[in-house]
Amino acid sequence: MKIKNINLETVCGVTSKLPNNTLPEFAFAGKSNVGKSSLVNAFMNRKSYARISSQPGKTQTINYYNINGEFYLVDLPGYGFAKVSESVKVQWGKMIERYLKKSPTLKAVFLLVDIRHEPNANDVQMYEWITANGFEPVVIATKVDKVSKNEANKQVSVIRKKLNCAKDTVIIPFSAQDKRGLEDIYALVERHLDEIGKNE
Repeated sequence: MKIKNINLETVCGVTSKLPNNTLPEFAFAGKSNVGKSSLVNAFMNRKSYARISSQPGKTQTINYYNINGEFYLVDLPGYGFAKVSESVKVQWGKMIERYLKKSPTLKAVFLLVDIRHEPNANDVQMYEWITANGFEPVVIATKVDKVSKNEANKQVSVIRKKLNCAKDTVIIPFSAQDKRGLEDIYALVERHLDEIGKNE
């Protein structure tokens, strides 16, 4: 996939109305410190288009990036950050859930988890939200460059079991440092776009 044009087209806060997009949407969700901004930048082939903060929890909006005029990469708010109030956490949760329920052009949801750690209760809840809204999440196990190959294989099994994934759930080990797994993510997006093209 060649990324030619990127436009941060819409930014939605807690009270914002979701846009009526006609292009397909691909959403990325994950904990505040899971490396989501790094993945978004790698996907867009940009070094710092999505802001990477030293303070997790800074992404408090739903950001719609128009990619090549063909689809939207939707960056969902990071969840589970301990230093924000419970009321803010609830607001973020409602915003994410509203998006999952009410975005008619949403084609796939990518759930990011840190390959070094067992998914926590927030990750499990997010996985369950996604499946409850009719999607089979693609799980991206980030920071794979920080573990050995054997450890990565072991942790993928741990992640699959903890999230209670379906047998055919795709789990992609990913590294923003060496771009491992990026082509697999591109391939899944392109597959959806091809299917949409065939049905039009």
